[in-house]
Amino acid sequence: MKYSNIGGQAVMEGVMMRNDEKYAVAVRTADHHITVKTGEYHGISQKVKKIPIVRGVVSFVDSLVLGMRTLMFSADLFTEESERDLEDRLKDEKKKSDKKAEKLRKAGKSAEAEAVTKKFEAYMEEERSKLRLRSEEGNGKSEGSDNTLMLSMTVVISLIISVSLFMMLPYALSRALQRVTSSEILISIMEGVLRMAIFFGYLLLISRMKDIQRTFMYHGAEHKCINCLEHGLELNVENVRKSSRQHKRCGTSFLLWVMVVSVIFFLFIRTSNPLMRVLTRLLLIPVIAGVSYEFIRLAGRSDNAFVNLMSKPGMALQALTTREPDDSQIQVGIASVEAVFNWKKYLNENFGAQYELTAEDEAKGMDLIYTLK
Repeated sequence: MKYSNIGGQAVMEGVMMRNDEKYAVAVRTADHHITVKTGEYHGISQKVKKIPIVRGVVSFVDSLVLGMRTLMFSADLFTEESERDLEDRLKDEKKKSDKKAEKLRKAGKSAEAEAVTKKFEAYMEEERSKLRLRSEEGNGKSEGSDNTLMLSMTVVISLIISVSLFMMLPYALSRALQRVTSSEILISIMEGVLRMAIFFGYLLLISRMKDIQRTFMYHGAEHKCINCLEHGLELNVENVRKSSRQHKRCGTSFLLWVMVVSVIFFLFIRTSNPLMRVLTRLLLIPVIAGVSYEFIRLAGRSDNAFVNLMSKPGMALQALTTREPDDSQIQVGIASVEAVFNWKKYLNENFGAQYELTAEDEAKGMDLIYTLK
């Protein structure tokens, strides 16, 4: 395995890939084409990339912001396609309604014909109103400060929910043990057990949702594309299909390590003051995230037997957060990779391949949107 520097995430009916500051999000639209948006995201993680722990916290925030941004893009694109589909459906249904009304008129039933027309017009307006409500005020196409504000609020709310669910709730529940024991070590261990149980329960619950399962299929496509390249294979559907959908640098593994590291930290860092216990848990979150990132970073760059062994639990957990993609989803993953990563050059330099490089291969990550058929 050779580290490739590319990573990504699944989005709504698509895949986002990132290579340093370049990113691409590819989405399979309702007309079966692949729409690709490429651009650059200049976060602050590059400025602190040589500072251990700190780079992990910053990279996590950068990934969260870019992830939300590309997820919103895919959702907007999905909404646009839904609107197109609705108009096509209404057009077909209008032809049927007009045909029925015309038959009634020819039969001398003008009143009934008019009623059929009005009934369809009311139905058409109702369907469009439903779509407008789902589209959240104009398909979410607000620009500038409105978009930035919505993105910022989404990120903040996501962080608050995550901290509350996976950090503070286990702590609050474990405090109930004070009624039966005074051992802080036992209470801390139970807090860790509850935290892991809530985490696994959450993943198990969402993995059963049909819409999420499709997203997990794209998550699998993302992993398989990266594994295909990092094991020296040409990036095509056949090679990607036979590659593993588990990857050591996955966000699922990162979250598992956050859980594990938090258990270790809170087991040894204790205080008798209730307020300080809460503050300690909140203040240590960035440190826990930073330490967890360092392991994931090491795992992605190393084939050491011990590191591989320590990576196995996280990779096993990916059985819940990834699914085997179909060929159309693999094609989306490939399109996203090719938009930001010169995989032919990578294979030439790292695996002795002899691909001929073109000027197009060298120009990756320009800020544009295009469609592949």
